[in-house]
Amino acid sequence: MKAWQATPPFGFDALRLIDLPRPTPGPRQVLIKVQAAALNYRDLEMATGTYQGQPQQAFTLLSDGAGQVVEVGAAVTRFSPGERVIGCFWQGWEAGRLSDSAALPLGGPLDGMLSEYVLLDERGVVPCPAHLSMEEAATLPCAALTAWQALVVEGQLKAGDWVLLQGTGGVSLFAFQFALLHGARVIVSSSQDDRLKRLAKLGATGLINYRSTAIWHEQVMAITDGYGVDHVLEVGGPRSFTQSLQSLHPSGQVNVIGYLGGHQGEINPLLILQRNARVRGISVGPRQSFESMNHAIEASGLRPMIDSMHDWLKLPGALAHLQSGRHFGKVVLRITAD
Repeated sequence: MKAWQATPPFGFDALRLIDLPRPTPGPRQVLIKVQAAALNYRDLEMATGTYQGQPQQAFTLLSDGAGQVVEVGAAVTRFSPGERVIGCFWQGWEAGRLSDSAALPLGGPLDGMLSEYVLLDERGVVPCPAHLSMEEAATLPCAALTAWQALVVEGQLKAGDWVLLQGTGGVSLFAFQFALLHGARVIVSSSQDDRLKRLAKLGATGLINYRSTAIWHEQVMAITDGYGVDHVLEVGGPRSFTQSLQSLHPSGQVNVIGYLGGHQGEINPLLILQRNARVRGISVGPRQSFESMNHAIEASGLRPMIDSMHDWLKLPGALAHLQSGRHFGKVVLRITAD
């Protein structure tokens, strides 16, 4: 079987499409014929060797993928051959807190989903929502579950809440869909007016161009008539964190999920105290949350926003497209076996 691996010293030139023996499932393992995979910013950093805590050995790329069970090992009770499934980002985190598990993520350091066949523990796999294609299902493990865990599981999102989303990346777009699904009001910030206009047509209440409006927290307050927002999905890092806190309604929540604005900066803890803010880091979520999210997706008929689909054999081009920032929605790879 073929698989894409990132190899030291990493970078696009160090990506290798290699041949590996098809694995055989052991006890409680399922063999999945992967049919689609999706890219995250994390995968780009893993491929280029810039991820914090980067593995130093070769590994199969990508955390997100979906396919069909083709073989099961002894004692498997959750799945049968022929079922459509999705791999969980965290292998070994079924419920509860991440710190209480011995979990490791797919796509580094564990071998990931960008392979014709993948062997996973049945406890690290969930069923696909019935109405989604394999390409759509493949987008869910990292970006969608991060948004769900932040807003719904941890944030207890409810109708009428105000939600501030930064940018139009994968997590933010899923959060946009989940917020509307729950009857919340959404403010979106972006540097591109055309993307803001698209989201306005999809139901955004407030729009902010953070390039033309540098002090954007004041605009958040104007949009909410001085109330502020109940939830922020913070993807910028230290450069935007202060304004995120200034945008909050008292006792509001900031969910930290990224650092696109850089790793360095200063944060005044007094702002957290003044807002009585709840600040938490979100590390995707456990299998239990994934299953709950999929039930909601299936019941509502929600479909992920997909930017483009690529032949998996043209991985470097797909990664370059992600790196360019021109995408709106998920970048997906179709996987076809020889």
